[in-house]
Amino acid sequence: MPIILRLDRVMADRKMSLNELSEKVGVTNVNLSKIKTGKISAIRFSTLEAICKALNCQPGDILEYQPDEGS
Repeated sequence: MPIILRLDRVMADRKMSLNELSEKVGVTNVNLSKIKTGKISAIRFSTLEAICKALNCQPGDILEYQPDEGS
């Protein structure tokens, strides 16, 4: 998939745990973990907005586009 999720990197930069982010965003640890590991196919804008607000970042800090080699 050409969209890479960098939530783990942003969380590490902000020294924020999954539990702390979960409380601030209002999303379960399980769902945040799936986002963190890239095991999702979609994310709601409201969730992305809440994550960005909690981490004081931009969506582009979390999402990265890497085109496929064959494209």
